Amino acid sequence: MAENKAGGGSGGEALLFLTDEQLRKGIEAMFFAYRGFTADPDRILEKYGYGRAHHRAVHFIGRTPGTNVNNLLSILGVTKQSLNRVLRALIEDGLVESRVGTQDKRERHLYLTESGKALEAELSEAQRARMRAAYREAGHEAVAGFRKVLEAMMDPDQVVHFNAMSVKEE
Repeated sequence: MAENKAGGGSGGEALLFLTDEQLRKGIEAMFFAYRGFTADPDRILEKYGYGRAHHRAVHFIGRTPGTNVNNLLSILGVTKQSLNRVLRALIEDGLVESRVGTQDKRERHLYLTESGKALEAELSEAQRARMRAAYREAGHEAVAGFRKVLEAMMDPDQVVHFNAMSVKEE
């Protein structure tokens, strides 16, 4: 039996025991949910000949206009070569603009163009609609619990980036 700690209903800590089969079902649910979550954007991206790496780049450039390439590398956790390939396509297609840093000329700061903003909005709306429907069906307590589970699964460096994104919303 696998063991995890989870918050108890009365504010105290209670042990949560899950069988391997229950954990396996959770893993499978994540796989299928991710497939559903990415299906709508994948169809949109296919029209442009793009993949999920392009989607992630557009998303995070849109969330942090002016971010530099090193910061984007850190957020995405990809190689410089991989990101350069993605950025080259997005820049050539007029979706992303790369500007030389004002303080450090070696830095490149990234911004979505109007076309890039439109693509980002289309991709995000597709995912928001799916999440909105799922959250509505699951209910408030499930939404809070789901977020806690996702945050608990993040690596520490991912938590830092996630929290930085959350601060922008407040």
